[in-house]
Amino acid sequence: MTPIRILLADDHIMVREGTRRILEREPDLCVVAEAGDGRETVALVEQERPDVAIVDISMPVMNGIEATKGIKKVAPETAVLVLTAYDDDQYVFAILEAGAAGFLLKNARGSELIDAVRRVNSGESVLHPAIAKKVLRRVMPSEFGAEAPANEPLTERELDVLRLAGRGLSNRQIAEELVLSPRTIQAHMANIFGKLHVGSRTEAVMVGLRRGWLALTDTIGDTPPTD
Repeated sequence: MTPIRILLADDHIMVREGTRRILEREPDLCVVAEAGDGRETVALVEQERPDVAIVDISMPVMNGIEATKGIKKVAPETAVLVLTAYDDDQYVFAILEAGAAGFLLKNARGSELIDAVRRVNSGESVLHPAIAKKVLRRVMPSEFGAEAPANEPLTERELDVLRLAGRGLSNRQIAEELVLSPRTIQAHMANIFGKLHVGSRTEAVMVGLRRGWLALTDTIGDTPPTD
């Protein structure tokens, strides 16, 4: 089994050391690089191409929001998981609009962090439904203007998968809902990510909302979070 390759970005060395110890207890997780500021984070992501970058919002030289934008520019396939002490709406909105796949507070348990890394690596979102609803409402076409259509539009089946993903369903639950295999759902999600040039479900759902493919009733806020 190929381990999930992780970059840690935080300006506090002790936080990085503690986070590394938690993650590397797991055989499928491997920390390949550490960064102490936002600019270094982007450079190391471009160099190492990690599967997941765990990023703090408050960092010197370049903050986590700008670093996330930089990461998605140089390595769109890298999933960004925010691990921070800040939970103000303005930070949540900004970091997710920058392209982060998930948002976790530093008071989370180690098991929650491990689960979050695995989930964002598999393309799932890690976000409380109430926060997701507010974020997604901000990206409706009426507020931002509809985006240009994709060069390669989604099929009807891919739109069905995206709507169910937007409600917070896991691949297994989507498979059950559509009477398909989980492997088939994984293939559909990979096609969706490729066509929309995104690296997470949160990004894909935001694009779907901006382009008018989804309504707010299709999104995460109406469904409890899943394991």
